[in-house]
Amino acid sequence: MLDIKKLKILREETGISFSMCKKALEETNNNIENAKKLLSTWSAEKVTDKAGKPTLQGAIFGYVHHNKKVASMIELLCETDFVANNSDFAKLGQEIAMQVASIKTEKLEDLLNQEYIRDSSKKISDLIKDSVVKFGENIKLNRFIRWQLGE
Repeated sequence: MLDIKKLKILREETGISFSMCKKALEETNNNIENAKKLLSTWSAEKVTDKAGKPTLQGAIFGYVHHNKKVASMIELLCETDFVANNSDFAKLGQEIAMQVASIKTEKLEDLLNQEYIRDSSKKISDLIKDSVVKFGENIKLNRFIRWQLGE
C-alpha cells in the first residue's frame, strides 16, 4: 500500500511529478532512497528522449550584480510557450543569469560544466536536466553574454 506521507516527501525533495513519484514508491515498496535511485534512472532516460526535440520557444533573462559593475544575459530555450511562461522556468533563467555574472567564462560548454554557486554538488547542466524532467520538455541554454565595467 502506498504511503502518502512518503509520496509527499519524495515529491518535495525531487520536484518530480506525483505520478512518477507514486510509481517509484510502488515499485520500491515505499523505500524513499530506492525510489530516488529509480527516479534518477528514469530521469536520465527522459532527458535522453527529449534531447532531440526542437526548442523554438523560450525567454531571455538578465542579471545585474548589486554593485552595478557586472551584468549578464542568457537565452534559455524550450519547446512550448507554456513552459517559457512558467515561473519555475523563469527562476531557472534567473539562476543561470546570476551564475554567468558571478563566474567569468566564455564557452557554453564550460558554463554548463561549472559548479552551481548555490549548490556545489550540482553543475549548471544538472539544473537544466532537472528542469527537463520537471517540465517534460527539452530545455537548452542557447547563448549568454557577460559584461564587466571597464572591459
